[in-house]
Amino acid sequence: MNLSLWNALGSWPSAPCLLAGLLAALMIYARGWRLLRRHDRARWSRNKLGAFALALGSLYLALASPIEVFSAFWLSAHMLQHLLLMMVAAPLIWLAAPLLPILQGVPRPIRTVWLAPLLRMNALRAWAFQLSRPSVALALFTAVSWVWHAPALYEGALRWPVLHYLQHGCFLAAALLFWYPVVQPFPAARPQTRWFVLPYLLLADLQNTILSALFTFSARVFYPYYESIPRLGGSSALVDQQLAGILMWIVGSAAFLLPLCLYGWQLLNGPNGARAPRNARSTGEPAPRRAVGRCDQRRRRFDLLALPGVGPVLRSAHTRLLVRLLTGACAAAIVCDGFRGPQVGALNLAGVAPWIHWRWLLVIGLLIGGNWFCYGCPFMVPRALARRLFSARRRWPRWLANKWLAVGLLVSFFWAYEAFSLWDRPLWTAWLVLLYFTAALVIDSSFRGASFCKYVCPIGQFNFVQSLFSPWEVAIREPQVCANCRTHDCLSDARPEPVRGALRGCELELFQPHKQGNLDCTFCLDCARACPHENVGILLAIPGQTLVHDGWRSGIGPLSRRADWGALVMVLSCAAFANAAGMVAPVAAWEERIASQWNLPSLLPMVSLFSLAAMVVAPLAILACATWLSRRGGAPSAFASEPARRTATRYAFAFAPLGCAMWVAHYSFHFFTSYAAIVPAAERFVASLRGPAGVSATWSCRCCQPPGDGLIRLELFILGVGLLGSLYLADCFSRAATDPSDAAPAARRIRLWPWAVALVLLYGCGVWILLQPMQMRGAM
Repeated sequence: MNLSLWNALGSWPSAPCLLAGLLAALMIYARGWRLLRRHDRARWSRNKLGAFALALGSLYLALASPIEVFSAFWLSAHMLQHLLLMMVAAPLIWLAAPLLPILQGVPRPIRTVWLAPLLRMNALRAWAFQLSRPSVALALFTAVSWVWHAPALYEGALRWPVLHYLQHGCFLAAALLFWYPVVQPFPAARPQTRWFVLPYLLLADLQNTILSALFTFSARVFYPYYESIPRLGGSSALVDQQLAGILMWIVGSAAFLLPLCLYGWQLLNGPNGARAPRNARSTGEPAPRRAVGRCDQRRRRFDLLALPGVGPVLRSAHTRLLVRLLTGACAAAIVCDGFRGPQVGALNLAGVAPWIHWRWLLVIGLLIGGNWFCYGCPFMVPRALARRLFSARRRWPRWLANKWLAVGLLVSFFWAYEAFSLWDRPLWTAWLVLLYFTAALVIDSSFRGASFCKYVCPIGQFNFVQSLFSPWEVAIREPQVCANCRTHDCLSDARPEPVRGALRGCELELFQPHKQGNLDCTFCLDCARACPHENVGILLAIPGQTLVHDGWRSGIGPLSRRADWGALVMVLSCAAFANAAGMVAPVAAWEERIASQWNLPSLLPMVSLFSLAAMVVAPLAILACATWLSRRGGAPSAFASEPARRTATRYAFAFAPLGCAMWVAHYSFHFFTSYAAIVPAAERFVASLRGPAGVSATWSCRCCQPPGDGLIRLELFILGVGLLGSLYLADCFSRAATDPSDAAPAARRIRLWPWAVALVLLYGCGVWILLQPMQMRGAM
């Protein structure tokens, strides 16, 4: 080990004043906590004392440990110091509810002469109230974070100790103000509704993500101080800066999103998360009853359509038409450039926009906002025009009313993408877009309902599966309102006779009271517009939670009986790995070597063989082997008599989070390395609209950016989150399939381990793929 690094590790800074102050604070708090605990043991539990001790320990670790020594040499250590102050110490302090214990713990003269008059000052209390308001606290927190990371101030804090202490004080004070509305420590008065915490934490995470992305993806060093000092460990200042950005990104997002998930769970299930006993139905015991008013209050969820100004805009049919016209104009520009522009992918909108930018925006939009692409789908514009000219009276054939046709189209599309290099054939991309428009026009002008969206569209099926992990879903607000409804206007064909001027309901035959999750939901909001009671909204949901329970779903039925849905999920999950693997150097070299050994005229047979093995053979082999092993284990099962096909279908949905994570990681790589490729293609397209003189205009070709270590770490982090989600779902399925009479967990483990091994092996393949050199398709 480097001698300087070893000396830094062995040196523990001497800070007797800080240590004495922290110990005195702990003693005061412990004394007051003990006095309060005598009267109310439930409120003043040992957890509060532990939280306060951990908060003081994190302060000491941040300010008087080797982290303080490393902060002078590494930006990442300095970032860790700030994260301990803002993301660990501050919320732990409020979780300990320190006001009353400290007041009780200090000597009586100090409390009565100094503290009590100070706390009774109206001006001070009004000032504290204004500062602790969510809008003010968030603004101050964001301003302190960004201002102190400005190069001038940050460099000054590194060079002058007084400014450094002021920086730490500002960070801790701003963090205490920020976390106060979230924790609401006793005896603070809690508001009646806590929904503001969700956008509050989301906005904080957004600013943290933007700031950390600047550190992670910047190609220059922000703080020259770290370049002018000796480097410990051999890493460069730029790599150290990228590591600091990744650290801020991961730790900060976890600090904001974990309480966000907790509050989301409380809003969905009540503050105590009370539920009926798991085996109430099997044991015959009735579920506990609750008061109706309280039940309605506990089930109330945050509704996007209930926001003033936002809800009416989203619900309006004119808004959807405007969005469709805008996306239709973008599609028209891509088709036009695909036919008329240069047939080089990196120089054409048809080679850059759909294969780099649209795909990444699609998956990110699905994870953040839901299936908004289907909301503004441009392929529905000609369908709407055709339905004014033709009357679609036929019903979709019953033997095609499933997902098998869509599965076949998806496999064909992913195969054609690799086999014919669609990303580098703008003309073919333009024809593909036109084929989409034609298919939507022909099918939906001939058949009733949204047959193209539900049974044919490959993009729609991709959106349905990935939107399972969105935090939003179109759902009813109050179940009792739908129970009393007799007209069912939310369904397109519910009315016995057509009503002139009536709004159209859901054409995908999804009955809202029985709908679960986002499967088959295009976010068209026709049901919300048609409901006369305004009982349909876009409600906050726990991502992927609807997959845990295998209940009956409107328009779908139980997922364990839908082998077509299971096949769709498995094909999309394996296609995520196959699509990324087809771009890495080892796989490309292997295909070329085999084609050369077999004297093949082209790589088409090898690409076809690889696609068939990855998207058809591999899913079947994984499901068959894991199903056989889990059923052969001999564990008592509540579904022992069910066919193996249902077992495989149930567990197939456990692969959805890992597949979604692979799509996000892979598309993020191409977007962050080639996001600037749209600029020269757009410049050339705009110049071509001006005629021959404009075509000859000079324009610069922007090369792709090299992937940094921070991007690779981000991809691996995303893939790891997907693995955890898949393992969680597999464990939930194993719990549901284990006989409740068997109290030992061995039965559940026997059923779980084949699926866990398959998921971990697939995760290992994803890690290997992400660490390989990858082609920069669509960029020069």
